[in-house]
Amino acid sequence: MFLKIYPENPNPREIQKAVNCLQNGGIIIYPTDTIYGIGCDIFKTKAIERIADILGERKKKAALSFICSDLSHLSDFTKPISNNVFKIMKKVLPGPYTFILEANNNVPKIIQSNKKTIGIRIPNNIIIREIVKELGHPILSSSVKDDDEVVEYTTDPELIYERYENLVDMVIDGGYGDNIPSTVVDCTSGEIEILREGKGNIDDLY
Repeated sequence: MFLKIYPENPNPREIQKAVNCLQNGGIIIYPTDTIYGIGCDIFKTKAIERIADILGERKKKAALSFICSDLSHLSDFTKPISNNVFKIMKKVLPGPYTFILEANNNVPKIIQSNKKTIGIRIPNNIIIREIVKELGHPILSSSVKDDDEVVEYTTDPELIYERYENLVDMVIDGGYGDNIPSTVVDCTSGEIEILREGKGNIDDLY
């Protein structure tokens, strides 16, 4: 399914279609504040395995994150974080950052990395945040990459649909995406360490 949702004022009925798809074990491709993402319900094991097959990577090694609607999900899936890290997250989120935190036992084992960490994303994109909010818990997420090493990331949702229509259940057209990934910040030591400089301004983290 190819679903157009307007980012300025998402139609609740269209949002619900995406939520229903996730609840039924479907995989969706959706806009973020950076690159288009591919995701599913974190509690649908078969959907997670399908995403791992699509990505062509072992689940444990795939760059998987949680998309959250706000910071209220943090304590459900991560171990306690320092006040310093929480203040930074509160300051820059929603925004183009992925925060690597220690996962707690609520994170399905199939998703946890070997280091027992999880990436947390709260994109500055109302479409995906509304979907997650209606779903009631985070969705699993990874970036949609292009086979072209020069392009790396496809920004046109219609081209994404052409490539993925037989692999996923829904592609959401929320307008052109970006081709710069999020800034990845490792917070597992209680301090912040930049693992990848992306769209998020590093100066805002200090």
